[in-house]
Amino acid sequence: MVATDLLEALLEAPDRTTAAGLRDRAILELLYASGARVSEVCSLDVSDVDRHQGQVTLVGKGDKQRIVPLYAEAVRRIDDYARDGRPEHVRAAAGRAPTDALFLNRLGTRMSDGAIRRMMKRHLEAVGGPANISPHSLRHTFATHLLEGGADLRTVQELLGHVALSTTQVYTHVSVKRLRDVHRDTHPRA
Repeated sequence: MVATDLLEALLEAPDRTTAAGLRDRAILELLYASGARVSEVCSLDVSDVDRHQGQVTLVGKGDKQRIVPLYAEAVRRIDDYARDGRPEHVRAAAGRAPTDALFLNRLGTRMSDGAIRRMMKRHLEAVGGPANISPHSLRHTFATHLLEGGADLRTVQELLGHVALSTTQVYTHVSVKRLRDVHRDTHPRA
């Protein structure tokens, strides 16, 4: 799980005056907002994000689709990129077949899994974050924050696209610890 102060610093790290910075901020915000896997973000097309409804259609393992709601800040950051950043990346692809990919690299082609991981590592280094934080850490933080906020395990399972509930249960250890702490701190006989 990513600590809240580090998460905030990471989300603010990209330079939003550049096309790459707008893209990076949108990707980081989307990873945390949706709990998406990196591969799911890489495969997104422009039409997969319904900015008016505030949701994204993700295609997970086994080509299983799921719709995940997005909070307003994530939608704003995707809008910023789509309006002000993506067109610059599209122009870089002049002469190539057009792409529907949402997130493009400096050559105007679809971002790869490795490119997203390297981008996140760069921004983590810039804010002094540890090297062991990965895009999957944002997925873990998404799930943990939902559980800590009161979401039931079945809902989190659906949002993450897990087939088996046991796969989702790995995220409950932090919530169980929190429950124990709350119990210890609030029960009169604890």
